[in-house]
Amino acid sequence: MCTRYYIEPDAVFQEMFEQVKRSELMSRMRNHYARPFKTSGEIMPTDLVPVIAPSPRGEMKVYPMIFGYKMPRTDKPLLNARSETAGEKPTFADGWRKHRCIIPASYYFEWEHLISSAGEKKTGDKYMIQPAGSAETWLCGLYRIENGFPHFVILTKDPAEELRWLHDRMPAMLPKNLIGEWIHPESEPEKLAGQFLTEMIWEKSA
Repeated sequence: MCTRYYIEPDAVFQEMFEQVKRSELMSRMRNHYARPFKTSGEIMPTDLVPVIAPSPRGEMKVYPMIFGYKMPRTDKPLLNARSETAGEKPTFADGWRKHRCIIPASYYFEWEHLISSAGEKKTGDKYMIQPAGSAETWLCGLYRIENGFPHFVILTKDPAEELRWLHDRMPAMLPKNLIGEWIHPESEPEKLAGQFLTEMIWEKSA
């Protein structure tokens, strides 16, 4: 699964985030949620962060969004959606068809999932993971409007073969050149899903 990711303070997309800091939506969301707009550091559930989505004219734009969908009868946000079945689930179907987004990151975090000698699940070491050959990680997501404000979830997929020892899922990621096509409302996500990145590099987090 993907519930934490990291944005380096000097990441190349920091300049992209400047446009949203002065927006009216940004001001309203900071007042409503009473939390800072995080453009660097470790990103956690319910944080207010920059996300790439289409403008009303279909152009690529950065918006402030809350990480996680609020679900009925629970205070725990929904953070991920399975890319293989998102188009069939009532919670995600509309987002899959028309409201796709990209979450800029430097890398994402995953914890090793282990089974103890007694057969119980336990968490092991924390790892930093990103696509091979890139300092940027473009996470694929879906978004929806809740009480007038945008919220997003991160899509997941089966793990790359070399990461199966770590976890049975990984976030869906695309190369930079496919960002515009992914977020465009008229694109076919099923076709783009075939181009999700699989070659990863990783190292143990301090």
